[in-house]
Amino acid sequence: MLRLYTYFRSSAAYRVRIALALKGLAYESVPVHLLRGGGEQHQQGYHAVNPAALVPALQDGPHTLTQSLAIMEYLDEAYPATAALLPPDALGRARVRALALAVACDIHPLNNLRVLRYLNHPLEQPEEVRNTWARHWMGLGLAAMEQELARSPHTGLCCHGDAPTLADCCLIPQAFNARRFSLDLAAWPTVQRIVAHCEALEPFAAAHPARQPDAE
Repeated sequence: MLRLYTYFRSSAAYRVRIALALKGLAYESVPVHLLRGGGEQHQQGYHAVNPAALVPALQDGPHTLTQSLAIMEYLDEAYPATAALLPPDALGRARVRALALAVACDIHPLNNLRVLRYLNHPLEQPEEVRNTWARHWMGLGLAAMEQELARSPHTGLCCHGDAPTLADCCLIPQAFNARRFSLDLAAWPTVQRIVAHCEALEPFAAAHPARQPDAE
């Protein structure tokens, strides 16, 4: 049985939940509350799972994997009989990885929980400054993704073709974060179209934060 250490509102964990749902893989959900009691991710028990004190972490038997993109690629390789998360061709895989990394490396790290909490303390920035910071970096990254998606003949109903890939697993949680910070996706019509299409698919809906056992 796969075991996923997750937090309902973590966009990195959200990515992996989407990937698991797309591949039809059953798993045990182990919630790690990132706020309660100073953050359960900092407790010794979770440090034994992931010394970085981040979610998600995935256990497959005796093996523990961390980092959402590494986890998703592992799932694709370890369970090849289910839906593929990467295209069959080298150029397609490179494009999908680039789109996924644009979210995971360029956008998300600048607006994740620990960065925003650092802006609060010790830097003592008010909430509106933190929200403006998050919207700025999300907007910059989504604008670049819009240009790439809009200009490429490889863009279909999803980021690459008509079937969801790693790129969509990353984009949809980032869109969820954007809405949380009152960032309107209408400025990026291709992004908005892809998000709307994917969110209507059951695997994406099942992975939504509101449908998780630890949702608040």
